[in-house]
Amino acid sequence: MINSDPGGRIIDFLEKPSDPPSVPDDPDVTFASMGNYVFTTEVLLDALRADAEDGDSDHDMGGDIIPRLVAQGDAAVYDFADNVVPGATDRDTGYWRDVGTIDAYYEAHTDLVSVHPIFNLYNQRWPIRTAMAPLPPAKFVEGGIAQDSIVGAGTIISGAIVRRSVISPNVRVEAGAEVSDSVVLPGTRVGRGAIVRGAILDKNVEIPDGALVGVDLGLDRARYTVSQGGVVVLGKGATAL
Repeated sequence: MINSDPGGRIIDFLEKPSDPPSVPDDPDVTFASMGNYVFTTEVLLDALRADAEDGDSDHDMGGDIIPRLVAQGDAAVYDFADNVVPGATDRDTGYWRDVGTIDAYYEAHTDLVSVHPIFNLYNQRWPIRTAMAPLPPAKFVEGGIAQDSIVGAGTIISGAIVRRSVISPNVRVEAGAEVSDSVVLPGTRVGRGAIVRGAILDKNVEIPDGALVGVDLGLDRARYTVSQGGVVVLGKGATAL
């Protein structure tokens, strides 16, 4: 929660308060921090050094470092409602999601693979400025297909079917496998004949040949993490049973 003066300088910053105060002119509205921070290098380094020397600090960005800058009068707010993205339409203006839960993270990815996503990655007037890994294009061989999905560079889908999923770079989906309604992070392998449904597979997960994930939630709850919404999660480097 953020409270600011008319000039935009932050007066109060509370990390995830249970009962956030409202803005003065609307009891149903509060200013929330979106967790996007912009610093000059000098200010950030000074804040990190001071925090490192504080034995009472938990060394948390929202819980310690930002409140320290607020107390020093060195933090200001940017109102996202005023943000203008070139090429945006009324439909995708102001898109923002808090992905602090498994289900919210999952749902944000399903937004991306819809036919007309609310968050438009293909707005040519607002390019994605990031470093691209030196990887070859995604490859589909031996009849491998992906439907209503996003597939990252370096991925090979070999004789397998991918539906309504976000597949990161450097993923392997082997012959006869089926991946649907899932989020698959880099380095993961889905073995031959395996089935993955409604899952999040973290980096470098191994799904052995013939394994089933998301098919029997009762069994999955005994083996893995399953969210309240029924999303099956395998952590980084895990191997499915």
